[in-house]
Amino acid sequence: MTIHVSIIGLGLIGGSLGLALKRDRNVHVTGFDNSYGTMQEAYRRGIIDTIAASLHKAGEEADIIIFATPVNTTVRLLKELPNWKLKENVIISDTGSTKAPIMEAAAHLRRKGITFIGGHPMAGSHKSGVSAAKEHLFENAYYILSPAPQVNKEQIQRMQNLLIPTKGKIVVLNAEEHDRMTAIVSHFPHLIASSLVGLLSEQEVHNPFVKELAAGGFRDLTRIASADPIMWRDITTQNKEELLKQLDYWTDGMERIRQMLEENNPEKIQTFFQDAKVFRDELPITSKGALFTTYDLHVDVPDHPGVISEVTKILADERISITNLRIVETRTDVFGILVISFQTTKDREKAQLALSEETEYSSHIV
Repeated sequence: MTIHVSIIGLGLIGGSLGLALKRDRNVHVTGFDNSYGTMQEAYRRGIIDTIAASLHKAGEEADIIIFATPVNTTVRLLKELPNWKLKENVIISDTGSTKAPIMEAAAHLRRKGITFIGGHPMAGSHKSGVSAAKEHLFENAYYILSPAPQVNKEQIQRMQNLLIPTKGKIVVLNAEEHDRMTAIVSHFPHLIASSLVGLLSEQEVHNPFVKELAAGGFRDLTRIASADPIMWRDITTQNKEELLKQLDYWTDGMERIRQMLEENNPEKIQTFFQDAKVFRDELPITSKGALFTTYDLHVDVPDHPGVISEVTKILADERISITNLRIVETRTDVFGILVISFQTTKDREKAQLALSEETEYSSHIV
């Protein structure tokens, strides 16, 4: 039996979702995007089976409709949805990174007999748009489902079954739990990273060379500050209340750290760093979390001509693709002078194994 899925919005997430769902030959994917060129590319690449003639046409034959659009756009479309011609027992979902505003916008759907199950695939890339879509984007990533109240287990199971080809880790959370936890591990860290960059920018005026020193560990620590400012503007305004709570916790924590510094007790300071190290070292490294993951390998290499080509040849011989490579000049708190990025955790592990067979190279996953 063919399942008809319509994906509204064919960017990185919508395009990758189409590719993943089409692993199931019983799934027929119809796509719609405001850009006809995007729809053509999605069809040409096999991301979708059919180009929808209009937004409303995309919904008419769908068993499941997924809005892979920015949260504000999804909210607007959810309000318009009861005016669409829809199949009986259709399921509506989304891919938004905040759930409270979407669940609020979807509340009226239940009164119309329309099932809504919020969704958030916790995966991303340093690239955007349908051209960056990848079939494996969601593999080993958490895919959160947030059903509206009174959605029955059968409907939730239908959605879970549909998502099996993504090879993601499907978890069911209510919207409040989702927004609180993503604030802790994703949204608030973006605020902190951006604030640290802002602090560096302010102090560079009087200490110009500090920017050069930031090219090592500081750059890695604040990597997420390079994310799309418009997207993070929207996420911040949409999850404001949870972020304010986290800011209160952070402020209290910083006050305790200030007191620790004023006391200048070496044992307390060591315990502070030791506790952080132990907890951080216990965090999983083999699965994706809420933040976009770069699969980096830090490699210690000897300083002689041609060493980088030697490393890349080892990887090429093993048919391991890399997405980025950079040399780190400031080594404080950096594990390895050469940082190589990979597409998947499997590629990173294969690379570490291949390089470990060469005695002059040592590598670290951090």
